Amino acid sequence: MTCFMNFFTFIFKVVTLPLQLMEVVGIYGIYKRFFPFLIYKISFTYNKKMNDKKKDLFSNLSEFTKGNGPLRILEIGCGSGANFEFYPSGCKVVCTDPNPHFEKYLQKSMAVNDHLTFERFVVASGEDMGAVKDDSVDVVVCTLVLCSVNNIPRTLQEAHRILRPGGALYFLEHVVADPSSWTYFFQHVLQPIWYYFGDGCEVVRATWKHLETAGFSELKLRHIEAPLNFMIKPHIIGYAVK
Repeated sequence: MTCFMNFFTFIFKVVTLPLQLMEVVGIYGIYKRFFPFLIYKISFTYNKKMNDKKKDLFSNLSEFTKGNGPLRILEIGCGSGANFEFYPSGCKVVCTDPNPHFEKYLQKSMAVNDHLTFERFVVASGEDMGAVKDDSVDVVVCTLVLCSVNNIPRTLQEAHRILRPGGALYFLEHVVADPSSWTYFFQHVLQPIWYYFGDGCEVVRATWKHLETAGFSELKLRHIEAPLNFMIKPHIIGYAVK
């Protein structure tokens, strides 16, 4: 089975050679301008299918509010703001994303989510959010992001740094399937193509292992089967307390 999978994975790597060349010479960068529009459109379908899961995940956000002030949220890889509708009224939101072309879609999302206060948009990767101070937020949100960052441990380290003591990291991520399943087989075979059309997204990551060793004092994590395309059906959902 493994040899069979590796053979077909190699075939798809060969198929993507033109895309690899486009990335090397910089032509692929054009897609990064179009990608935010694509994600903005897809987010409506994703939210509809995952509505109950997101409502359940974010149902206790307000518990992490410190004192009498507003809940302070930082969202890593915020994309087009698909999570805004699930945040409690009155909270303050800082958004980060390495792709500056998401900003106009964030503004659209904020316009229809006026129960929130949008503080600022920071163009930064998850691994390097130096513009955000230590212990400065109550909650960090990370959904469908750890699949595409270059360094998961470093990103989680940054989230831990930014959170105040007692704050929480909320996550919802698609992950690699069980090795005995056909989903696992196709995730690995199709990954070379998926990477380019997903702007660096990898469906073969065991992200929960990194969360388990990230140094949080408490981890609430569940594996679920999302009502989505078989490639991204396996998900993890939960939160980790600093």
